[in-house]
Amino acid sequence: MSYFVYILRLLQIPYILNTLYIGQTNNLGKRLREHELKNSKGAKYMRYFNSFELVYQEEYPTLVEAMKREKQLKGWTKAKKEALVKGDLELLKNYSKV
Repeated sequence: MSYFVYILRLLQIPYILNTLYIGQTNNLGKRLREHELKNSKGAKYMRYFNSFELVYQEEYPTLVEAMKREKQLKGWTKAKKEALVKGDLELLKNYSKV
């Protein structure tokens, strides 16, 4: 079984907030549907946003590895997360030096 760490870009109209949400799951498609439906299985935080888009994902062989990575990413600054999403390895290296 694979586990996924994912990043969603959340949008709130009309104010156009540009928030990033990080989560992990063993079934990415199902988890995204839960977020879309805004039901009790989706994250409560997600219910406040009109829409989202999947902007990044990583796959791990174990739950422990996925949870570690999720925690690590949640500790990063927004700028560092944006560099990851953009795939800007040079910028990511610069943020890692700080």
